[in-house]
Amino acid sequence: MLLGVVEGCPFYIGGAQFKTWEHTQLVIDVIPGSGDSFSIEVCGGVRFITESRVFSALEQAALKAAGPPQTGPTAASEELRVQRT
Repeated sequence: MLLGVVEGCPFYIGGAQFKTWEHTQLVIDVIPGSGDSFSIEVCGGVRFITESRVFSALEQAALKAAGPPQTGPTAASEELRVQRT
């Protein structure tokens, strides 16, 4: 499932993970330091911090009305196009 695009790179999570987190807004940030949970952290001198909050009932209704999230390797195409304009 496509969560979004970070610095021009699509960011995905697996379908099972999405089912667990679909009611939650995830904010992923990069900070200096050493990490050990993502491969990109190992040699980059940075680590990821994830913060979350549960969507409000209004936000959940809006997400449901928007339909299912994009999936697959081409899911980010529209997201990347929008960022570039």
